[in-house]
Amino acid sequence: MKGAPRTPFPDLPGLPREDEEPVFAAPWQAQAFAMTLALYDKGLFTWGEWASLLGEEIKKAQQEGDPDLGDTYYHHWLKALERLVAEKGAAEPEALARSREAWKRAAERTPHGTPIVLEGKDFS
Repeated sequence: MKGAPRTPFPDLPGLPREDEEPVFAAPWQAQAFAMTLALYDKGLFTWGEWASLLGEEIKKAQQEGDPDLGDTYYHHWLKALERLVAEKGAAEPEALARSREAWKRAAERTPHGTPIVLEGKDFS
C-alpha cells in the first residue's frame, strides 16, 4: 500500500496470529481491508483521515462497552469504512445499508463453508 505507514499491532489476545503476524479471521475482513486500500489508492481519502476515523470508531465502541480484545477490530474497521465512503459521497448511506442487509440475508441462508452468493431477492 503506497504511502500507508506500517502500523504495529498491540498484543491483543483476540487478534488472530500466524507466525507472530496478525491474520484475518474471516474472508470478509480481508475484503474490507482490500477495499480500504483500493479506495485509498484511488485518492478517496488520506491515510491520516482513515486513521483518525478508525480511531474514532474504536473509541466510540470502547465507550459503549467494547472490551477491545482485538476480536471486534474489523467490525470497527468496517464501520469506519462505511462512514468514510458515505462522508466522501462515494455511496449513499441508504445504499450501504441495503447492501449490508443483502449480505446478511445471503449469509443466513448459506451453509457454512459454502461461498455466499448475492441474489436480486437479497436486496428487497
